[in-house]
Amino acid sequence: MAENDNKFTLKIITPDRTFYEDEVSMVEFNTVEGEVGIFKQHIPMTMIISPGILTITSDGDIKEAALHAGFAEVLPDKVTILAEIIEWPAEIDLNRAQEAKGRAEERIRENAPGTDMKRAEMSLRRAVARIEAVK
Repeated sequence: MAENDNKFTLKIITPDRTFYEDEVSMVEFNTVEGEVGIFKQHIPMTMIISPGILTITSDGDIKEAALHAGFAEVLPDKVTILAEIIEWPAEIDLNRAQEAKGRAEERIRENAPGTDMKRAEMSLRRAVARIEAVK
């Protein structure tokens, strides 16, 4: 089987731009139900994205990005990700991400009345995804 026979189209769209569009052999990301890895001929489905690292594999090359939220549509020959926010490591300010992580951890630790814990936990997960993408 030829190398290209194992590839499918990956398209990642944000409100501001087409972040990525190319033929790939695998994509991995987090969903609210856990981590997934998608190959060509995957069964059709839709998924809600959870913050984490998106990994794209193509021709032995691996690219990573911090993916924060959105939806994915999986078809046998195409995956479309509608991302609220996704960033390449070069687009991330590591100091700002580390500061955001500290603030989120502090809000969670204090658990003060009126603190939106789900929001604080989501902020922490986004900050960790940014830090992991840069490292």
